[in-house]
Amino acid sequence: MNHTLDIAFWDYDRTQALVDGSVQIDGVDARFHGGRIVTDVFEAMIRDRAYDVSELGMTYFLRLMEVDDPPFLAIPVFPVRAFRHSAIFVNAHNGIRRPQDLAGKTVGELAVYGHDAGIMAKGILSDEFGLTPDQCRWVVGGIDFPLNPIDFVATPHPAEVDVRQAGPDEDLGRMLESGAIDALMSADVPECVLRGSPHVRRLFEDYDDVEREYHRRTGIFPIMHAVVVRRELAVDHPDVVRAVYRGFCSAKDAAAERLIRGMTFNNMQTMIPWLSKLLADDRRALGQDWWPYGIAANRAALQAILRYHHEQGITTREFAVEDVFVDCLADT
Repeated sequence: MNHTLDIAFWDYDRTQALVDGSVQIDGVDARFHGGRIVTDVFEAMIRDRAYDVSELGMTYFLRLMEVDDPPFLAIPVFPVRAFRHSAIFVNAHNGIRRPQDLAGKTVGELAVYGHDAGIMAKGILSDEFGLTPDQCRWVVGGIDFPLNPIDFVATPHPAEVDVRQAGPDEDLGRMLESGAIDALMSADVPECVLRGSPHVRRLFEDYDDVEREYHRRTGIFPIMHAVVVRRELAVDHPDVVRAVYRGFCSAKDAAAERLIRGMTFNNMQTMIPWLSKLLADDRRALGQDWWPYGIAANRAALQAILRYHHEQGITTREFAVEDVFVDCLADT
């Protein structure tokens, strides 16, 4: 008899084969769910336990590992990952030319202190440039459209770090452009940057070269989101959890195969010039499986994000990879 599972994630090419049924999860009757924005999925899973399996931002998941009897464990499926040197934006007139110039400045952060892009960006600034969060003042809020408060997880920060919540009429993108804040860390690119305002720029203007060099040195392709399962499902039905993992892997492989096969015809189905060259460059830099799932291929990236959460005061201890992922997939 098949298990019926409610499975939630946002809209990605690497999960499309699950939704359209071209990839099936063995032994599972799956019902798939999404949301207007990805944090809708997070909130439903955390607040209402709405799903058996769900995408969660790593920081949302790790904050829940701090509660008594944590409700979820992760499987090594990473639907969102992104290099984050490019997630740091600065006002062009406030004297910021290098990372160290952020010391003493006011920095905005999207949504919550320690959102996934911010955790990674702060960790990189600390490791590579000696700039730690306590050297800045922080304002947390939304950009460009109304943002519901993130009140369904704990939002800690160290006592020595100056953090305030933006007011309801404060928009971090407009504040960056006006110079009311000096910099912004955000997973979302603010509208003022997209329209080419002369008052804003990225801290690392050659971010693609910087991020590729970072990967060459560290082997880290940063992980933003994972897929989690209810703890009782992991304990009672490890065979089902393994099948779910295999399904996500097959769906991701199908998306990659479609892109690679499309290179024969210059990926003309997609209106992105030079896409085939970018794919070839990425495969040379990141490997033939350039978006890997599993523990072994991602251990360095996972250890970094676990360390950063502890160093930045989001978790009270530094979790090991084995603490947070299901036992039955430890060998992946």
